[in-house]
Amino acid sequence: MNTHGEFRTAVVPAAGLGTRFLPVTKSVPKELLPVMATPAIEIVAAEAAAAGAERLITVTSPEKAAVAAHFSRDHDLEKLLESRGKDDAAEAVRRAPRLLRVENAVQPEPLGLGHAVACAEPHLTDEDTAVAVLLPDDLVLPAGVLTRMAEVRRRYGGTVLCAFEAAREDLSAYGVFDVRDTADPGVKRVRAMVEKPAPHEAPSTLACAGRYLLDREVFGPLREIGPGPRGEIDLTDAISVLIERGHPVHVVLHTGVRHDIGTPGGMLRATLDEALRDPARGPALRSWLRQRVDVPEDAHAVG
Repeated sequence: MNTHGEFRTAVVPAAGLGTRFLPVTKSVPKELLPVMATPAIEIVAAEAAAAGAERLITVTSPEKAAVAAHFSRDHDLEKLLESRGKDDAAEAVRRAPRLLRVENAVQPEPLGLGHAVACAEPHLTDEDTAVAVLLPDDLVLPAGVLTRMAEVRRRYGGTVLCAFEAAREDLSAYGVFDVRDTADPGVKRVRAMVEKPAPHEAPSTLACAGRYLLDREVFGPLREIGPGPRGEIDLTDAISVLIERGHPVHVVLHTGVRHDIGTPGGMLRATLDEALRDPARGPALRSWLRQRVDVPEDAHAVG
């Protein structure tokens, strides 16, 4: 039962090609690559469930059936693990199917984030007055920002996004916000949003952190707008149309940790971060890292 009241459905776009992880993503969907032993898509599904979502819509390409399959029960595997006394492993494989109900929408072509979100619309019901969108490439810690976003929507209405402070030289990789203050220092009203601006043209250093709580009204602009200069339908463009029409859009400022696990380097940092927090693995890993970084660089050379 959704006790938060602002949304019941979460959408996870998962149709990308995963080119930055080739060659592994030739056969394994990027969204199933793990932080420690947990696939990225299971991490965001758990985040959505904790914030009150009852249903998850995965938006995948036709070749990515394995993403939806991850949320199906495998009774034979569970019984095998239990028969060998591996109860913890059996419980781990049960976790994803128990999180929430999962449906799959197909995005036939990778035509942008806005197009991916639009592909989920036929799965929505009249009860879905708002929908959460979580990008599995973004690991936002500590979890809980969606709950905060739902509180902001209850207070201000409209659409609520998540923002983090980015280095100016990195802004061309993100949607960037032009904002004004509200009575809450952790919440800003969005005046405009720019997709991947040149750093010197960016209106601020507040970038989108891959968490959206979208009012149902966003699907109108998504149907109306065409592809942008990159040939994609950008969610940013649809949100910009809402702003122009007077629809309230706010951002919650995230001051915790954010890892971009859509890149090998970001995935490595996220995995190390998670392992260092693990009481069983952390002390030994920390000790090994200290020894490793204290050794001169040329000592690691092979041959």
